[in-house]
Amino acid sequence: MLQGKKVVLGVSGGIAAYKACALTSKLVQSGAEVKVIMTEGATEFVTPLTFQALSRNPVYTNAFDEKNPEKIAHIDLADWADLVILAPATAHLLGRIANGLADDMLTTTLLATTAPVYIAPAMNVHMYDHPAVKENLLTLDHYGYKFIEPGDGYLACGYVGKGRLEEPENIIRVIEESESQVQPLKGKKVLITAGPTKESVDAVRYFTNHSSGKMGYALAEEAKKLGADVTLVSGPVHLKAIAGINTIKVSTAQEMYQAVLENFDTQDIVIKSAAVADYKPKYQMDQKMKKKEGPLTLELERTQDILKTIGLKKTHQYVVGFAAETDNILHYGREKLSKKNLDAIVVNDIGNKEIGFQSDQNEVYVLTQKGEEFSISTRSKQEISKKLFDIFINDMMGESE
Repeated sequence: MLQGKKVVLGVSGGIAAYKACALTSKLVQSGAEVKVIMTEGATEFVTPLTFQALSRNPVYTNAFDEKNPEKIAHIDLADWADLVILAPATAHLLGRIANGLADDMLTTTLLATTAPVYIAPAMNVHMYDHPAVKENLLTLDHYGYKFIEPGDGYLACGYVGKGRLEEPENIIRVIEESESQVQPLKGKKVLITAGPTKESVDAVRYFTNHSSGKMGYALAEEAKKLGADVTLVSGPVHLKAIAGINTIKVSTAQEMYQAVLENFDTQDIVIKSAAVADYKPKYQMDQKMKKKEGPLTLELERTQDILKTIGLKKTHQYVVGFAAETDNILHYGREKLSKKNLDAIVVNDIGNKEIGFQSDQNEVYVLTQKGEEFSISTRSKQEISKKLFDIFINDMMGESE
């Protein structure tokens, strides 16, 4: 799997840097072309000359050492790489890249690359278990970085426990297994809507709903893992942006309608998981509406029906809708599937307080235009996303046959 691959190996300043020498050699033996970037700390443990001899390429140590005036070195290297490996990745390096710092050759290259990045941490067992390090690992996982877990054993500091850099053979095995995974959506464009919308009443108040956007964001992340070029149209949510995904932020139903329609024609799959307002105030006040005696009556008008519009407009697109119901959920799901000319619909029972809006878990039913029905029992929204794409992809393949 590594034959002909262009690999950037980032080596940071830990005692495990000596293992990176063996890793460089084994990568070259596997047929990869390797270019090594060393942090200043790494050069205290191993000399650049060692990596130059093993990789048969120049070694990069200084972001300001521009050898070729026609190119910016860290940008050129970032574009050149098919994949990046950080081994060893110290706690300090994890903290810098998790916070987007770019103060040396390695971190500037990492910010600039779009290649897959594999991180092999190595540090003292207590450092690895520190809350700050754990938080940085979670952040990097959210950004889409991949991890090669450290091993258990005797550490250079004298402790025994988790934190030892994984052996070079296992690092290569994990990378080869990951790189060989099938990406059924590679080359496909997927548009997903997520979150609620907000419809202003006056300068202070607005109508919205309880949607957290978690389901839509989980779907977007899964589509990206499956190789898709993902566009996420997101209402106002409290979720981190997903690295590598084109996120269009909107607030109102009209803004979401426009964003979806502007991008619709080029998409292969469209999943409308957002909870869009069906009504909005007919008149919106620029000033704060003052409290008065007695009841208040507001005149509402319908918003544009995004799902119905794209269901009627679709040509080659596979269109999926979501239905949040409280009773007769399958009946209303089938009705919506037919009325809006969808290929599939995902129905969930928001009357169940343990799942759905705001929750990290959900359970859903999937109905397809072909009359198939699937039930996905309670589990995390990430796991549900995987199962949903299995259903959608199989359904699409059936259409192509």
